[in-house]
Amino acid sequence: MADNKKKENFFVRFGKGFVKFFAKIGNAFKNMWHELKKVTWPTREKLVNYTVIVVLVVVFMMVVIGLLDMGASGLVQFLMKLNNPAA
Repeated sequence: MADNKKKENFFVRFGKGFVKFFAKIGNAFKNMWHELKKVTWPTREKLVNYTVIVVLVVVFMMVVIGLLDMGASGLVQFLMKLNNPAA
């Protein structure tokens, strides 16, 4: 009942694993390409509208966060003056 199969050496196993690794990467890109073909892409007009909306929201949030920051900074300065009136 002795198993006469000889174990492959390290380099052969490593080479097969190396080839399988890159084959898996290639299959992932192939599957990604097939999925991207199924995507319904927005029209140019919709894309421009969405971009404008995103930019406006970002600018609005910059203003809001800036005002909150200035208010918090002013509050901290006011509290520091209350704590140390000689300064």
